[in-house]
Amino acid sequence: MARELELDLVEVADKANPPVCRIMDYGKYKYEAAQRAKESRRKSTNVVVKEMKYRPKIGHGDFETKTRKVEKFLSEGHKVKVTIMFRGREMQHPQLGKRILDDVAAEVIDTGRVEVFPKLDGRNMTMVLAPDKKAQAAKAAERKRDHDTGAPVSVPVTDALAPSLEAADTSPVTEIVESPLEIEVLEAPEVLEAPEAPVVTKAPAAKKAVKATKATKVPAAKKVAKATAAPKESDNEA
Repeated sequence: MARELELDLVEVADKANPPVCRIMDYGKYKYEAAQRAKESRRKSTNVVVKEMKYRPKIGHGDFETKTRKVEKFLSEGHKVKVTIMFRGREMQHPQLGKRILDDVAAEVIDTGRVEVFPKLDGRNMTMVLAPDKKAQAAKAAERKRDHDTGAPVSVPVTDALAPSLEAADTSPVTEIVESPLEIEVLEAPEVLEAPEAPVVTKAPAAKKAVKATKATKVPAAKKVAKATAAPKESDNEA
C-alpha cells in the first residue's frame, strides 16, 4: 500500500503487539517536527536576572546612570534585582534605602514593574523588577503617535513664554544702561578734577611764615636784654 501511494511506511510503536506502523511522507514529517522545535525554542526566552547595586548616600548623577542601565536591562527582557547596601550605622535608617528603591521603580514604570517588593536581607535591602510588555508596548505606541503627528512637547511651553520674552526685550533697564547721558556723566572732566584744591599749596607757606617770625623775633629780644643789662653793670663798677 505504501508503494502504491508512493509514501513511506514508518514504524510508530515497536513495542506493541503487533507493532504499529503508519503510511506517511517521512521527509515532510521531519521538516514539520524541526519547525515546531524551532518555534518552541524561539518562544522560550532565556530569562537572566541582572543585579544593580546602590548606596543610601548615592549622588544624583550616579543614580541616573544606574537607573538608565536598569531600564535598558528591562527593555531587553531581563529581570533586575536592585540591591541597597548598608554599612555601619546606616542600618539604623532603612527608610533611606526604601526611598531609593521607590524612586527606581518610579523611573522605570514605562518598562518594568515591581515583582518582589523591597525587603531586608541581612545588611542589604533588595527589590526585583520584571519587564512589563504592556507598558513597553504602550510607550512605543505613544512615541510612534508623537512621531507621526510631529507635534513636539516643547511647543506649548515656548508659546506660553513668548509674551514674557518679548517684554524682556523691550524692558526699560536696557535703555537706562545704553543712554548717552550716563556715559557723559562718567567721562566728565569735572568729576576727575574735583578733588584738587588750593589748600594743599598754601599750608606749607603758612608754616614757613610762622617759623620765620619766631626765628627773627626771639633772637632780637635776647639781644635787647643783653644790651640793657650791660650798661647797668658798668655803672655800678664806676
